[in-house]
This record gives sequence, structure tokens and C-alpha cells, in this order.
Amino acid sequence: MTVPGFTTVFLFSLVSTWNNYFLPLVMISDPRWYPVTVGLAQMNATAHAGGGSQALSSVVTTGVLISIIPLVIAFPLLQRFWQSGLSAGAVK
Repeated sequence: MTVPGFTTVFLFSLVSTWNNYFLPLVMISDPRWYPVTVGLAQMNATAHAGGGSQALSSVVTTGVLISIIPLVIAFPLLQRFWQSGLSAGAVK
């Protein structure tokens, strides 16, 4: 009965950690250690600031599409735990 609850908490923490932007921006000073979200935001700012914006914009767009793949994979893989919990709670 607790598996759907744990799965929900795990997915919420996974998504919030994966999409975390402000804390790594403040805490990390070396650009080599930036997570995906901060790195893509920095590349996007560079693309809009000066020359070569078309080339960097396509790289940023590709990076965004690639960066959501782990989340897209995690949700269908863990979907069965939600469905099993819903059906278990419906049976008397």
C-alpha cells in the first residue's frame, strides 16, 4: 500500500532536483560543474547576447530536448506502481 506513495514522492523529488536552477547557480562558481538547466540557461544567454546566436540557439534547443529524456523515461517506467496502488485501494 505504501509503494504508490513512495513512488509519488520519488518522482516529485526527481523532477524538482532535475529542474533545480537557482541553488546550483548560487552555489557553483565553476562552469564545468553546472547542471544541465544552468548550463543551458548560460548558453541561451550567450546566444542572445552576441553574434552566432542562430548556431547556439539550435544547440540550446537540442540540449533541452535531450535533457527531458530521463524524465520522460522515468514516468512510464514508474506508472505501473501508481496503477497498482489505485486498483488496490479500490478493492474492498
